[in-house]
Amino acid sequence: MRTRPFVNFFQVGSLVMLLVVAALLAAIATMHFAIHGAEVQVPALKGMTVAEARSQTSGLGLDLDVDNRYYSGDVAQGHILTQSPAPGTVVRREWRVRVSESLGPQKVEVPETVGRDERVAALELRRVGLEVGVTARLPSGAAEGTVLAQDPPAHAQGIARPSINLLVAASSDDAPDGFVMPDLAGLPVVSAQAELTRVGIQSAAKFMDAPVAPIGNGDALSKPPVKPGAVMAQWPPAGARVQQSDLVKLTVAK
Repeated sequence: MRTRPFVNFFQVGSLVMLLVVAALLAAIATMHFAIHGAEVQVPALKGMTVAEARSQTSGLGLDLDVDNRYYSGDVAQGHILTQSPAPGTVVRREWRVRVSESLGPQKVEVPETVGRDERVAALELRRVGLEVGVTARLPSGAAEGTVLAQDPPAHAQGIARPSINLLVAASSDDAPDGFVMPDLAGLPVVSAQAELTRVGIQSAAKFMDAPVAPIGNGDALSKPPVKPGAVMAQWPPAGARVQQSDLVKLTVAK
């Protein structure tokens, strides 16, 4: 009879412990569901139309943002070219998935804007479905607002983006706010460096063996060899915006 109160106390203590453990397990399960239940895998969107991709991401609680458009000969117009994050990435709901849209093959011809007023050039580009990309200004003897150079050049084929970078004449009293990097490939290195020095930009040349072009098989002409001393590559690339403080790196054929 004297041991009964002790047994009852032990039983009550065990019951309390079981309840505590059960509550902890329930809390852990709830937290796991709350965390992982709000996570989804990013689907593969490449090749879908923008409408299809938007429908699929919306059904998963994700936001779709088309932030770039490029020409492509492989992906049809209006379909997804690239995406970020990559397919299979686990993200939380309401995550923003960024995609680029294909404009299909390039069908427009790049107009000549050099020598025109900046506003007239912009209107001409928009008329053919292009847009103004980076605009840099340089004091020049030309009238203020005149387009001095453009990249890609007029009639260029195989361009990636539907935007044209412009170098525009500024007032002679203004300091240049940047330059549009020209395409120096194929130029003698001394000419390329002289062109950069003329506008106050420093450059560094690295000499490397030129790749040997394959011999033609009779159906196609072989590419001519790169001349020693000619620029093979450059950084920043053509069309990029550069400042006078930037160092342009040139890869030159030995």
